[in-house]
Amino acid sequence: MKKSLNIAIADDHPIFIEGLRTVLSNPQHGIYTYNIIGVARTGPQVAQILRETPVDVLLLDLNLPETDGLQVLPLVRKDYPGVRVFVLTVYEEPKLVKAAFKSGTDGYMLKTGGREELFRGIDEIMSGNTFLGRGVEVTDKNLRGGGVGLSVYEDKFAKRHSLTKREMEVLRYIGQALNNKDISEKLYISDQTVSVHRKNIMRKLGVNTTASLIKIAYENNLV
Repeated sequence: MKKSLNIAIADDHPIFIEGLRTVLSNPQHGIYTYNIIGVARTGPQVAQILRETPVDVLLLDLNLPETDGLQVLPLVRKDYPGVRVFVLTVYEEPKLVKAAFKSGTDGYMLKTGGREELFRGIDEIMSGNTFLGRGVEVTDKNLRGGGVGLSVYEDKFAKRHSLTKREMEVLRYIGQALNNKDISEKLYISDQTVSVHRKNIMRKLGVNTTASLIKIAYENNLV
């Protein structure tokens, strides 16, 4: 008899959620059956589900409203260490992949993957292994050293988006997947000040998730 796993889904796209429901309701092969016990459409709802119901696997999108997936991950890992986290996302940038694993995910798969890949990934992380889906890379050929001085190109980027020198420093560290506490220690400022800078950077760049900030930093060679 197959073992049943309690699955929580954190994603804000209803069609994708319904697709997951359909796929998980008919696994066909493998060693598990799946019981979807909750759906979170925002970051804070993830914590609510985990408090109320035992969860074996959290299927987590990085791009969540209010509190994004990269911010949710460390909280899940700290408060619910027994939960296996499997990131399902459209982001394939190496910096984001590394950021997700640094924050505590067990597996990482692109939404372009298929059902067999999903089931294989769940099997792997439930066995205590790390899973990387098809097309996911963790190397970054464009990764540069972490000097604090602004290049001419970076200066143009800062001026184009009206970012201050301090905001550029914070953005660069965000691009390295550092959290507010880590950044505060690097820059000798408080966590609260880093949080204010982060919010200002998001407003100026027109984004609302950490994943989007890392993507921008990566695409513009700021890290």
